[in-house]
Amino acid sequence: MIAAAQHMPRHPLLVAGSVMVASLLYSIDWTIAAVALPHMQGTFSATQDQVSWVITSYIVASAIMIPTSGWLSERYGRKRVFVGAVAGFTAASVLCGAANSLPVEVLARILQGMSGAFLIPLSLAIILDTFPAEQHAKAMAYWGIGSVCGAVIGPTIGGYLTEYLSWRHIFYINIPFGLAALLGVLLFLPETERDPKKKFDWFGFLTLAIGIGALQMMLDRGQRLGWFESGEIVFEACLAAISLYMFNMHVLTHRDPFLDPRVFLQRNFFIALMLISFYGLLTVPPMVLMPTFLEAIRGYSIDTVGLLQSPRGVGILLALFVTGRIASKVDPRAMIVFGFLCLGVSTAAMSQWTIDVGPWPIVWTGFLGGIGAGIILVPVQMVAFSTLAPRKRNEGTAVFNLIRTMFSSIGVSVILALFVVIGAMGRAEMVEHVTPYNQVLHYPGHAGDYSAGSERGLAIIEREIDKQAAMKGYNASFMLLSLGALAAIPLVLLIGRAKPGTAEREEFEKSEAVMIAE
Repeated sequence: MIAAAQHMPRHPLLVAGSVMVASLLYSIDWTIAAVALPHMQGTFSATQDQVSWVITSYIVASAIMIPTSGWLSERYGRKRVFVGAVAGFTAASVLCGAANSLPVEVLARILQGMSGAFLIPLSLAIILDTFPAEQHAKAMAYWGIGSVCGAVIGPTIGGYLTEYLSWRHIFYINIPFGLAALLGVLLFLPETERDPKKKFDWFGFLTLAIGIGALQMMLDRGQRLGWFESGEIVFEACLAAISLYMFNMHVLTHRDPFLDPRVFLQRNFFIALMLISFYGLLTVPPMVLMPTFLEAIRGYSIDTVGLLQSPRGVGILLALFVTGRIASKVDPRAMIVFGFLCLGVSTAAMSQWTIDVGPWPIVWTGFLGGIGAGIILVPVQMVAFSTLAPRKRNEGTAVFNLIRTMFSSIGVSVILALFVVIGAMGRAEMVEHVTPYNQVLHYPGHAGDYSAGSERGLAIIEREIDKQAAMKGYNASFMLLSLGALAAIPLVLLIGRAKPGTAEREEFEKSEAVMIAE
């Protein structure tokens, strides 16, 4: 009998609920702190570059620790690791809220990121082992509520808490939910088998950790430092390239490497990694761009911004709910194509917006984008894990979520870079037309407003140019996301068919053959 089947929990729904709450907390904290940075900057008397480490430290620490979840689970048992992760995350949240200086805050965020890194990959592995193969689609849909929706609702929750209470409450809110998840895991989650003799590949871990950490630092700080005009960014890029090259050579030649390269030889798993890369590239950047667009361009209050962002979350929830019910009846390839089409249509429509866009286009494009994001996740995970051996799930989920995290960061960095470049080009073009010889600026109807003959008029013109230039940046960014969604669709043709339970049956047959041979 396979190892996963030997430890089926007595209360699968309670296990699923507990791990879902834990994964929700981690995904919320990935974005919730962003809206509170100006308030934290004032509290700590820090510069914008200094306070940005509150976000950077969390992302880098998480990315470094995600790949270790598989080895730790096999060495010490998955329940022990998950319990430690939930407890560590909750305790670190207390420290984050109570911090009285920026260094303490950053250190607490590092601890929070290191602990939370295990929650997403291990919770997915737990879900897959908790439910039989025929219920995987529904279970993964419910798990997706925690792993995906948290990043969507994080800025909204953070905005309300910061506005009406204080920024410290964006961390304190984790405490009751963290304790509830911890209690549920302690009571209902069974332990897995351990391998006390499993050795840790330090060289593989260090090269991967340094490579991922340097890459994340480069992506997060590149925009603020001018990318390769900065010596720091050049150093981080070289360090990332060398470290990742050494890691790849190591895993291909080492007898027992940190990550087993054979998981990448599984066709569907590899294609799923490519698809989840596009998923990260396409779904996270709009969540980063939209709050600033709604505040800076449209002038909405933080309350209204939260309301206008909510349709995306509603779309994701609805799509996950529906997908969980139909996934076993509909070809996953069709759902993936439909999801990418939704993302493409949504961002293509957004690329045509003007600075006077009304609430309705914002609502329906957000909702359609949420539908696309929600409907892709479950079938991609089904493709990834339907043929992956259960004994490789801890490692597979770690790689899967690491790739999604990395490409989410890459997507945000690329889009922000494009936004800045296109915006600067647009501003330069429009400024050329602001001269005393431009007759448009001397029309009687523009006197006192867009008149170049007064300081007030020039200030109004400059503000309008800044808005229009930023709008060009937004339009170009959304168009690139739309083209990216269309580019992902051909990958679906490479997916091979796999019936639910294939991996379980193959693992069972292998174990039976071993028993007979013995």
